[in-house]
Amino acid sequence: MADKVIDEFEIRDLEDNVHYRISVEACDELGNKSKPGLRIRYSVPGGTYACVIEPYLGEKWIYDARKAGLTEYFIKDRSWTHYDNAWVKNYIVIDGDKLKARVEVKVKSREKPEVREYDLPFSF
Repeated sequence: MADKVIDEFEIRDLEDNVHYRISVEACDELGNKSKPGLRIRYSVPGGTYACVIEPYLGEKWIYDARKAGLTEYFIKDRSWTHYDNAWVKNYIVIDGDKLKARVEVKVKSREKPEVREYDLPFSF
């Protein structure tokens, strides 16, 4: 089965007149073990990036969050945070027994970020 786009959205920043484009894909085979997960692609000023959330990496991130007593883990090295007032931040959220991916997109011309969450196809 092919990767399936489950959400796409675009936010225009009126300050710099640029667009932030986000695409979230449900994937059947990700990582070294070819397991289901999510791929979050984002186009921002200066490039296109991706955050892959699959069980092998997810297990470590969830462990680190629980060890620190947190219910969410900020995936800093797979986020775009070059400015204090414009960013794309990716998280794994622990919601009881469910795991979710969260994407936050903030642009300079908006006060609050756009926040969307997606169920992950795995748990621990």
